[in-house]
Amino acid sequence: MKVLESLGPLLVACLGILGCTQAVTLEVKERNSTCIKAELSALLFITYTTFNSTSNVSTSLPDSTSVDAASSSCGAAGRPPWLVAVFGSGHALGLSFATNGSFYSVTNLTLQYNLSDTSLFPQSNGSGVVTVVSSSVGIWAPINTTYRCASPTTIRAGGAAVTFSAMRLEAYMPGNDLSPAESVCTADQTTTTAPPTTTTTAAPAPTPPGTPETGVFSVTNSSGTVCLLAKMGLQLNVSYVSQSQNKTVQELVNVNPNLTVTSGSCGGTTASLVLTQQTTTLNFTFSMHCFPVSPFSASNTSLDYLRSTLGRSYMCNTEQTLLVVPAFSLNTFRLQVQPFGVTASQFAAAEECQLDQDQMLIPIIVGAALAGLVLIILIAYLIGRKRSHAGYQTI
Repeated sequence: MKVLESLGPLLVACLGILGCTQAVTLEVKERNSTCIKAELSALLFITYTTFNSTSNVSTSLPDSTSVDAASSSCGAAGRPPWLVAVFGSGHALGLSFATNGSFYSVTNLTLQYNLSDTSLFPQSNGSGVVTVVSSSVGIWAPINTTYRCASPTTIRAGGAAVTFSAMRLEAYMPGNDLSPAESVCTADQTTTTAPPTTTTTAAPAPTPPGTPETGVFSVTNSSGTVCLLAKMGLQLNVSYVSQSQNKTVQELVNVNPNLTVTSGSCGGTTASLVLTQQTTTLNFTFSMHCFPVSPFSASNTSLDYLRSTLGRSYMCNTEQTLLVVPAFSLNTFRLQVQPFGVTASQFAAAEECQLDQDQMLIPIIVGAALAGLVLIILIAYLIGRKRSHAGYQTI
């Protein structure tokens, strides 16, 4: 088997909704009639205890997610309607519904995760299935309409959080497909009725908060060996529409490494680094294979940054901007990263980015130009001196 000699794309997922997520379609049927249908992307963020401390993991619903027919229900025999999606090694995500005849709503979100899945929960000191429930979901719509919310919506349950995005959902369906009439969530309603003279204008660029502090981050495998190393300063660049100010606001936020929780995982061809600071999560996924996927919202899984030869680290001391989507970019400072082939918890020899190489060339070019100028002046001086001597003759 031929080993690829270069690192593939760095997949960056960003502020508030982060992760490499894909859309899935889920349907609950009874007698060949669909009663619940959902099209959505979901990122799961779970805190769990390890043998030494606590750790965080983020994962998304995979393409292989399916509806559990035994647990799902259209609401017959006194049972509330349930949509239960199962994925991975014993994990499940469930939504229960209720109606008052005019509106339907999600009454509960239930998340079950299996701590015995060591690929997702390395070094967990627990085992078996953990169940967490949230009854504060906030998803509702009139009967015979589709609930639509492209914006990220985070629901917290116990030590976990589920962030939905690109969601279209309907329960108590009159037909087998989503109703054409839609009820749009508040987050997608970016503007309200405004006076005719008011226009949305872009705000000036914010005053930079200064260069962010450099942090050293590492991920260990199941045996406790460091398998991913990263050293960098990070700065978030976010643009959004402020409804109160009726204009586009841009903010720069430095990531404080002293307040950041590090987690992640390492595999044969992929590795991830998850940085969490309060409600902000950055998920970097590195791969030795290119598998572009269409981006959504403020996530992008088809980026191609920080390329380096397998067995070496990537270094870029110069500030660089990694554009994720037009409304979000990530500024890096004094960066060095190695997601594969880490030995003795040390970086391997570094391959420098083009920006660093260009900065090294500038003084060389300037020096060569100055040397050339001095040489030209010296030659001109010598020629002028020789001509002045030629103007005198011996008597």
